[in-house]
Formats: sequence, structure tokens, C-alpha cells
Amino acid sequence: MTDFHLTWTLILIVAVFAVVMGSVAYLTLGERKVSAWVQDRLGPTRVGPWGLLQPVADGLKFFFKEDIVPSHVDKVFYFLAPGVGVATALLAFSIVPFGPSAPPPGPVAVTADRPLGVAVEKHQADMEAYRSERTFAIAPGLDIGILFAMAIGSLVVYGVILGGWSSNSKYSLLGSLRSSAQIISYEIPLGMSILGVFLFVGSVNLERILDYQIHNGWFILYQPLAFLLFMTSVFAECNRQPFDLPEAEQELVGGFHTEYGAMKLGLMLMVDYIHMITTSFFMAILFFGGWHFPGLSGIEGTWGIIVKFVVLGAKVFFFLMLYYLVRWTIPRFKFDQLMALAWQVMIPLAIINLVCVTFVREFNMSPWFLTATSVLTFVSAAVIATRERSTVISRPREPVAASEGV
Repeated sequence: MTDFHLTWTLILIVAVFAVVMGSVAYLTLGERKVSAWVQDRLGPTRVGPWGLLQPVADGLKFFFKEDIVPSHVDKVFYFLAPGVGVATALLAFSIVPFGPSAPPPGPVAVTADRPLGVAVEKHQADMEAYRSERTFAIAPGLDIGILFAMAIGSLVVYGVILGGWSSNSKYSLLGSLRSSAQIISYEIPLGMSILGVFLFVGSVNLERILDYQIHNGWFILYQPLAFLLFMTSVFAECNRQPFDLPEAEQELVGGFHTEYGAMKLGLMLMVDYIHMITTSFFMAILFFGGWHFPGLSGIEGTWGIIVKFVVLGAKVFFFLMLYYLVRWTIPRFKFDQLMALAWQVMIPLAIINLVCVTFVREFNMSPWFLTATSVLTFVSAAVIATRERSTVISRPREPVAASEGV
């Protein structure tokens, strides 16, 4: 790696870390402001103008709070758990193209009129040109792309499990067990929902997926059902309402982080917000074209870079606001409802969507056929669920015999 690329990568790492951690701090303020707006309150207003310095005060509070370590915990894993969660959550962001980027060259193309030597030289020249460009991603051109992010992101559950198990508390242990069951279950529809995207693009590289949408249209137009499954799954992966059972205060006090305090608690809570940022980028890039917007993608130069940053930032902001609003819209599921939604609803729908995508690709049909099948599949599932629900409600209850016990 040349000095230029090394310097640029270090600058990106520092800048991304500063922006993500600063965004995490102000996402907490946004959460409190949006919840106050929904509930007709004011929210934080005392610290700074309009409460803008409240995240700074909260951060300083975490540093100066008394750091109590219960005597009954397993200290090695107790201290390791917050670090594991934050490190894996930040590492998953490394492959996200958060600004304008070009797709990396494809594999070496050998044809009848192009010998192997010429094809290799052409590929090397294309790679040199790609590497010479300034890309807005810490690890650009990674062939395994989204698979790397999903693999690293799934390791976040280790921080939750270690924290709950090492606390030696029944509340923490139950919270970590809920989290492991929930994340493992929802990773299946999460991965299956984006297989259709990979089949269309022929790659799992995020830059190539984004470039494909620029030339062929956003995937939200062709695979709305896949987007719905992906969005629901990432809500569960982030432990956000209505999937926040691992930290349900009504029955588990604080869930897996019950025994944590001071900055260790701050790191535990930070993981969910980092995951929210990363998954918002994924939703924007995988289904909404990333920084692309019709009519604006042709702008070049410095203004073009600024416009593309603004477009991608607006899409990410929209999904972050969606996280907030859903919290105050849908009540928390019961655990049996949570598992039934994953195994009995989302996984079958993901399989149907994948079969439809395979059918369309095999027979080279119009992608708009997928739009119709997605809507039809979703409406059919809703009708079936509604009929089953109405049948259960209308079924008369059998009388209890007098000889039976109460």
C-alpha cells in the first residue's frame, strides 16, 4: 500500500469513528426528542440551547459515575463483554460505502479473441485505475462485501451472551438467552431476504450492488417484500422495539446489562445505536440505491460529491427516524409471538420470494413480475393470517364440566 492510500485510509478511519460515535451520542438525544414529540412533551431542554448539550452531559456523567463491580460476577468476561460488542459493531461498518464510490473491476474475462495474457494485463490495468481513485469506504472492493458485515455483525450477540452469563444474575442470564434465540432466528430471514439481490447483481460487493441499481433501478421497486423482511429482521437484530425482549424492563429489570453501570453500561447501550446506523446504511444501499437519486447522479466535481453525500445521508436519516417512530407505534411482542413471526411467517415468505426471483432470472423475465408477486404474496399472507385470527376468536368456548377442577 502506498503512503497516499495509507494516509487516506487512516484519515477515513479517524473520521468515520468520530462521526459514528458523535452520531451515537446525538441519536440518544433524537430518541428522547422524538418520544417527547409523540407523547406531547418537550424532552431535554435545560442543557444548552434546545437541549443540544445533553449528550455531552450524559457522556461526562458515565465517566464520573461510581464504577461498581458486583462481587459475584466472572470479572474476566464481565469486563470483556462491552468491548466485544462495541468492537464488532464498529468493524461491521468498515465495508460500508458511505459516499460516492465506483464498482471494482470484475474477474478476468477470457474470450476467444482475447488471450489469457491480454485479459490479465487488462484486468491489472483496471485494478490499478480503481485503486488510484479516492473511495469513501474503509475497506473498498471487498469481494465478500455484505457477507463479511453479516458475519461480523452476528458476533455482537457474543457480547450480550458474555455479559448476561458473566453477571451471574437470573435477570441478565434470561436476557442473554432471549437475545441469542432472537438473533439466531432472525438471521435466517435476514440472509434469505437479500439472496434475491445477489442473484440479480451476481455479486455480494456493495459497490457493485449500488452500481447495478444506478443502471437498472432501485431494488425496492422490484423486491418490496424482500425489503420488508430485511427491515423487520434488522429491527430484531438491533433489539429495537417491538423486538426489545432481551432488555424488557417489566420482567427483567434491565435485561442482559442489569449488573452493569458507569461507562460499561454506556458501551452496552452504545452497541444498539451503532447497529442502527450500520443497518440504516445497508437498507439505503441494498434497496434504495445508496447515494443515487434520479436527476442528481450526473452532477460532477465537488458539488457532485456533496450532493451524493446529502442524498445518502437523507436516506439514512429517514431509516433512523423510522426506528424512533416504530418504537412508539407497535407494542412489544410476547416471546412466543416473536419466535412464531420468524419461523412461521418470515422464513416461508423469504423462501417464496427466493423461488420467485430464481424463476424470473431463469426465464429472463421482466423484474416487474417480482413486484406483482411480492404484493400478491404479502396480501395473501395477510388474508390467511386474518382468517385464522378471526376463526380463533369466533370459535365458541366449550363449557367446563362440573366434575373438573378449577
